[in-house]
Amino acid sequence: MNAISTTTRKSMMLFSGRGFPELADEVARELDAQVTPTSIYDFANGEIFVRPELSVRGTDSFIIQSCGASINKWVMETLIMIDALKRASAKRITVVLPFYPYARQDKKHRGREPISARLIADLLKTAGAHRLMTVDLHTDQVQGFFDGPVDHLFAQPLLTDYISEKYGTEDLTVVSPDSGRVRTAERWANRLGGKPIAFIHKTRDPLRPNQVKANRVVGDVAGRTCIVVDDMIDTGGTIAKAVQEIMHAGAEKVIVAATHGVLSDPAAERLSTCGAVEVVLTNTLPIPPEHQFPQLTVLSIAPLLARAIHEVFEDGSVTSLFDV
Repeated sequence: MNAISTTTRKSMMLFSGRGFPELADEVARELDAQVTPTSIYDFANGEIFVRPELSVRGTDSFIIQSCGASINKWVMETLIMIDALKRASAKRITVVLPFYPYARQDKKHRGREPISARLIADLLKTAGAHRLMTVDLHTDQVQGFFDGPVDHLFAQPLLTDYISEKYGTEDLTVVSPDSGRVRTAERWANRLGGKPIAFIHKTRDPLRPNQVKANRVVGDVAGRTCIVVDDMIDTGGTIAKAVQEIMHAGAEKVIVAATHGVLSDPAAERLSTCGAVEVVLTNTLPIPPEHQFPQLTVLSIAPLLARAIHEVFEDGSVTSLFDV
């Protein structure tokens, strides 16, 4: 009986959804790779069709999708892409969601409310995803919703390095826009060399989403350069009011820094007129021209995603990318 011997050869393929193909192209350049050609289009009734143009059998496949505007469409498109790759015999499917959809719906505040962040994780797993990669989850507990490995990356080093290089010689105070983000502010303060922190005491009406009443600043901000930090900016109401309160408390200048720029209307108008000298975001989500403004700076998350994808593909350690 003749023995059959085989040599295992690993192969990586990158796929891009239509949510933000420019980011996928940037990640591909960082990896010295190419995004795999894929036919994706909508039928007349809105149904989505996906078909990879090349064989994916036995490959390590990475789907990069940013779920910004039209978030529900991009979630559905991602699920269909996973299903297409699974049925085409991809060996492992990793879904790269720089911005995790529905992350704010991570627990029940009142009876009869959904936990939609868990639902998204269940849908990804059921569709056939083996692994999930994301950046700066709204709450860490969302990692446990997905039944499989989750690479939770942090944009904080990217943001703090930029702030330190540009404003490091000034008297800095890190400000949390509410008490719930104080731990994030502490990590920022430590990474910036032990800077003092402050936070905004505010109230929020649970029956009126995206509306906040800012109260007073807790901490010393007078005469200082203040960095307001958060994981995301949606309509900009919380951040704009925080900036105004900090300026009213005597701050010299205020900079805003966040990972995810959702920037739903009227965020651009609020941020451009609130008094902040600069708003620093990453490109986990696309920011169209109509949502850009003079004070906006966008840093690229692509090098971080590329490093993580490379480590996962090579079965290396992603742990070093978690350090903040």
